Amino acid sequence: MTSSDKPENASAEPAGPTGVAAQDWTRASADPQYRAAVVDLLGALAYGELAAFERLAEDAKLAPTLSDKAELAKMASAEFHHFERLRNRLTEIGEEPTAAMDPFVAALDGFHRQTAPSDWLEGLVKAYVGDSIASDFYREVAVRLDSDTRELVLAVLDDTGHAEFAVEKVRAAIDADPRVGGRLALWARRLMGEALSQSQRVVADRDALSTMLVGGVADGFDLAEVGRMFSRITEAHTKRMSALGLAA
Repeated sequence: MTSSDKPENASAEPAGPTGVAAQDWTRASADPQYRAAVVDLLGALAYGELAAFERLAEDAKLAPTLSDKAELAKMASAEFHHFERLRNRLTEIGEEPTAAMDPFVAALDGFHRQTAPSDWLEGLVKAYVGDSIASDFYREVAVRLDSDTRELVLAVLDDTGHAEFAVEKVRAAIDADPRVGGRLALWARRLMGEALSQSQRVVADRDALSTMLVGGVADGFDLAEVGRMFSRITEAHTKRMSALGLAA
């Protein structure tokens, strides 16, 4: 049926995945540039999860109650499980996990040094806002990945309980003392800027990841789409700030 043969009111069928996104790992990884990009992506994610585990364990020391400590310990455990899945996947595809993570250690450690929370509430906002910005970025990339890698990436980006827990605690603190809101709003804006800068630096330093975002191994991604991607991430950040009761 040609386009002129279709009924005027017929709804278009949603387009399915195309290009790399329609392939599994075995087929997609035949392209060495794509394989390098995925190894970079998994390495960055793996170290991010390991760092999140360490940070949550450290933040638990600031928790005001035993139940809060236990909740953060639970989240830390989930992050470490995500790290193990990524480490195991790198091993499965014949890559050494430490070597895959190493290029991202300096950038991620630098981000965490620059955004070390000074108290319990700043730690919660960082876990909710900062981690969510990174997750949004990786979800945007995931739609251009092969089916096997996409499934893994989306699985390890599952919320570990940060969102509901952080919103409840931060809102309660603001209700108890509205002055807290201004300080945390400034903190969250700083996190937003640092997180976006860190994401851009990581991509710029890795040729394969850059290619994945701006074209080549990633079908349909161009520079204009990268701009739209960061706009969507910023919009999601604004919604999270609203959920926390903070001004973006």
